[in-house]
Amino acid sequence: MSLRPIKRLSQAKPTIEGAGVHLRRAFGFGNTTEFDPFLLLDDFRNDVPEDYLAGFPWHPHRGIETVTYVLAGTVEHGDSMGNHGAIAAGDVQWMTAGRGIIHQEMPKGDPEGRMHGFQLWANLPSALKMTAPRYQEVKAADVPLVKDDDGTAVRIVCGSFWGKTGPVQGIAADPTYLDVSVPPRRRRTLPVETTRHAFAYVFFGDGKFCNASGPLAVPTEAVGWADTKPPAEAANRSLVLFDRGDEIEIHAGEDGIRFLLVSGKPLVEPVAWYGPIVMNTQEELRLAFEELERGTFLK
Repeated sequence: MSLRPIKRLSQAKPTIEGAGVHLRRAFGFGNTTEFDPFLLLDDFRNDVPEDYLAGFPWHPHRGIETVTYVLAGTVEHGDSMGNHGAIAAGDVQWMTAGRGIIHQEMPKGDPEGRMHGFQLWANLPSALKMTAPRYQEVKAADVPLVKDDDGTAVRIVCGSFWGKTGPVQGIAADPTYLDVSVPPRRRRTLPVETTRHAFAYVFFGDGKFCNASGPLAVPTEAVGWADTKPPAEAANRSLVLFDRGDEIEIHAGEDGIRFLLVSGKPLVEPVAWYGPIVMNTQEELRLAFEELERGTFLK
């Protein structure tokens, strides 16, 4: 077994999206090669209603799949296929935009004013960019929760882990999407398939993700201390991008740690991206926006 080294440790950056929603972006709208097949991760945890109630009014998507995972509050949604409803704490919404969908997402918050959750964008391979749109909504009770003897708990949104399989099925990127909680001061290793790109996003507590496959090397004259990387500490809103290997190791801090652990098989395809539409070529992108203008976007 080999531990995945850490490629990069960064903090989510404040941004404003939709009609004025304040959120933090962990990654997105840049070179997404290292995260392939994922394009974007937004952290929309917010306790100030004025900063999120404007929401995300009607807007189009093509060429991607979006997953929305709610921790607190509710998000009301509607789309051009006629789906309407709301997702609340622990619920998951997975939408395949495919050849085109227009939808809206309106956060409402809970009685304390909290609106907490995440949205992840997964790319579609070129062969499925123009597939029929599809919508899946999963209630919290249907998301499996597995626990180990040491108190480590994992909610399985998508993929298989510790003998259980998540409820979201048929996603082109074949992702594994986990919500992991490790108790205070515990040390855990968790498996991640070698062929996948993987990242963790911390949203409670802190901990140190081990940064090498073995004990830290003793520096010699040829290797300075700067070349010997210690485990990397990650706290709230930290994004940890992993290199190759087949497991990760985490040492939980004094309050424990909770993080998303997401992995997927890279598509290794060109990306042409503007706003809510992600295609493979600039010509496909231009055509999509022409269809929006002509009113022929929805098939």
